Amino acid sequence: MTTAAILKPYNLQLRKIFPVIIVLISLSLIGTIYVQYSWLRTMLVDKHEEFKYKLIRGINEVGTTLMEQKGSLPSLKSYRTRPDFSWPSEQFKSELMRPPTIAQKFTEQEVADKLHKAFATQGLKDVKFEFAITSNVNLLSYEIKSRAFLNQVEDTASDRNLVLYYLFQPPSGSDLENLVPEEIMTVIVPNVKKVVLSDMRWMIVGAVFFTLMIITAFYITVNALLRQKKLSEIKNDFINNMTHEFKTPLATISLAVDALRNEKVAQDREKMNYFSGIIKEENKRMNKHVETILQAAVMDRQEITLNRVPLHVHNLIHEIMDNYKLQLEEKGARAELSLDARYDFVDADPVHFRNLISNLVDNAVKYSKENLLLKISTYNTNKFIGIRIEDNGIGMSKETVRRIFEKFFRAHTGNIHNVKGFGLGLSYVKTVVDAHDGKIRVDSVLGKGSAFTLEIPLNKEKVTAATVNSHHHN
Repeated sequence: MTTAAILKPYNLQLRKIFPVIIVLISLSLIGTIYVQYSWLRTMLVDKHEEFKYKLIRGINEVGTTLMEQKGSLPSLKSYRTRPDFSWPSEQFKSELMRPPTIAQKFTEQEVADKLHKAFATQGLKDVKFEFAITSNVNLLSYEIKSRAFLNQVEDTASDRNLVLYYLFQPPSGSDLENLVPEEIMTVIVPNVKKVVLSDMRWMIVGAVFFTLMIITAFYITVNALLRQKKLSEIKNDFINNMTHEFKTPLATISLAVDALRNEKVAQDREKMNYFSGIIKEENKRMNKHVETILQAAVMDRQEITLNRVPLHVHNLIHEIMDNYKLQLEEKGARAELSLDARYDFVDADPVHFRNLISNLVDNAVKYSKENLLLKISTYNTNKFIGIRIEDNGIGMSKETVRRIFEKFFRAHTGNIHNVKGFGLGLSYVKTVVDAHDGKIRVDSVLGKGSAFTLEIPLNKEKVTAATVNSHHHN
């Protein structure tokens, strides 16, 4: 049974579970947000009623105080003891017919101060309000009114303002009962919703904050699941590629061993050397694959260590291209070198840096069409040497370019294994470039070719020495 066959049930299970997890988390998130919203609406209604109740208590307190302080009718006994008193006297009648009103007894400022004090007692210290006192007979005749009361009256048709009324009535059984004209105090609180919301602001901020935290947690969870799913697919592809890469040399070695057992081959020294050579080459190929995988493991643990020495980049490129001469000839390809950089000394690890350039050249050769033209050029910037490796191969899509340096990633070419590899080469390239404090950029057009541009820091001492020598020669 192949590795792919072993992993297939697991992958199917993952595909089935993944949508269920997404749906469950989504429903939980929607439910939590709805509960938060319902709770805030209920709290808003409760706070509004509590606010209204406190205002009514404050107004009732002020109304009672005003009625008590307004006074009462003089007692009949005090009138009878007076020498000029006669029953019923005209003086008594006139006094009785003109009882004092709130407006006659208190000023607008006094009433406002009493309301402020009463509201502060109820925990509404900073509440803004407007008020007026009118006769119950003529509601449009204002005996007392605050400065902006008429402006707020115009807005009472909307739901923004809260309007409360208090009817001044003498206590039952008092001397003023049924004699004092009734008065009404109207209190208007503008923008009551804004006031209530302001009172709830920390609750709202807390609810929004924790809701955003839940959404963020949801996003991170889903993103982690997607990454896990993608990683599973990538590793699956890697295992398939690895199986294919090892299967071919093993099959070749097996055939070569069978051939060596043949008596005719055993007696032919030339054929013996040929088949033993095949076994040796395939063994090298397998060793190279093993080294690549181990190299990936080292990079994964970030244990890559550099043995930096001064290197001539141009010399290294010439050596690498000499090694690829036969491969280029087999493909009918040609290489153009434009090594124009004036300074090419870098501090680099000779093994890793050689592998870095080799991998990019190897990629250009692998993913090429007929009539491959490979261009390698160098240039200098302020503190770097730039190395550009350009080909007219198959190119890459934008999605592939975006993910090209991911470990195990390979551009999808269907189920065809026309290009061998594990998808580790460019991941290794990126790791080595970063380890050398360099930069790498990819430009590619699908069907037209790709260009990899490296920028590696120059060896400062060698550059300085070369500059001094140049000045001396001049």
